[in-house]
Amino acid sequence: MANTLLTISMITREALYVLRNQLSFARRVRRDYDDSFGIEGAKIGDTLNVRKPPRYLGRTGPNLSIEDATETSVPVVLNQQVGVDISFTSKDLALSIDDFSERFIQPAVAAIANKIDADGLQLYKQVADYVGTPGAVPNSLMTYLQAGVKLDDNAAPMDGNRYITINPLMQATIVDALKGLFQSSEEIRKQYLKGRMGTAAGFEWAMDQNCPSHTVGNVGGTPQVNGANQTGNTLITNGWTSGSTLKAGDIITIAGVNKVNPQNRQDVGYQQQFVVTADATADASGNMTINIYPAITPSGAFKTVTASPAHNAAIQVFGKPSTNFSDVAGKTFREGLAFHRDAFTLACADLPLPQGVDMAARVSDKELGLSIRMVRAYDISTDKFPCRLDVLYGWAALRPELACRIGS
Repeated sequence: MANTLLTISMITREALYVLRNQLSFARRVRRDYDDSFGIEGAKIGDTLNVRKPPRYLGRTGPNLSIEDATETSVPVVLNQQVGVDISFTSKDLALSIDDFSERFIQPAVAAIANKIDADGLQLYKQVADYVGTPGAVPNSLMTYLQAGVKLDDNAAPMDGNRYITINPLMQATIVDALKGLFQSSEEIRKQYLKGRMGTAAGFEWAMDQNCPSHTVGNVGGTPQVNGANQTGNTLITNGWTSGSTLKAGDIITIAGVNKVNPQNRQDVGYQQQFVVTADATADASGNMTINIYPAITPSGAFKTVTASPAHNAAIQVFGKPSTNFSDVAGKTFREGLAFHRDAFTLACADLPLPQGVDMAARVSDKELGLSIRMVRAYDISTDKFPCRLDVLYGWAALRPELACRIGS
């Protein structure tokens, strides 16, 4: 029987199917906001402000004590349009969809999926919590259990939506380390046959080659807080070596400033970690103002710390005192990520179908909120069909406190 010529709708549906199966990190995050951008004609730069729930202190006793409802929001911006441009001949359209997919669609869509996941994993720079040791690949389950503790201490829901994404070496190391431990026989079977962790330690595990590498700033000196009772998202410091730098994504701790549980506001027993949210450089006198997350909030419904830092309180970078900054300064380390689904979101929107072309088609997956568009032209001189595949999306860290970086 003669082959039926492939149509652009068939090709686009197959491209969406392949994209859905190629995504790793993006499959495991919050996806509720796609419809807010509308299904037609969303344009690059469109923004949705996602409201975060208010927090309340509560009261003790029968007397009424009304609290203000303070809502905060996080912008989700559709500012990424990625795609792949390919060309095939009339003869190629006579292939079966399986052959066509293997030759053309799968390699093209793999590049798109890789870019989406890679962009999403760069949100690690907004995550403050960190476990493990920079430069040391975790070889026991304890490091990953500590990541679970971080999520627990930040009141992350225990609802089956906790995930770990790690790089290939981290995966190989932990699978090997756990090969002799008792656990579900089915999970051991998966690890043996596929070399993958599956489900363990309260997380669903996945490997992603796009797990980030972080380069620490070139820090030096004996940094300390410059001025008592500081609060908010900026910290004034001094004592740095002139020209020292902190990079967005670096993590600092402050002596005497401990973390609190966001629900009961009690001291969890260890220092609050702050992530640097913008590059900073010390001036000639060693002064540096640092933008940080979370905000230093020593009281109220949004309390994050046990106390504001004292004047001259010592500052550490990635847990290293100034005498050991050489262990991390200017060095690059790979990281994994433990997170609850609500920590991050990926939003997509339908791109418009242009007129005046040979063909155009768009297919959406409502379950995952994905939308892919294909536009085809025709070159009469070569009998080829140049095509473009496009996806419009945006990433945002909704509640980065529900995630934890894992040193490697």
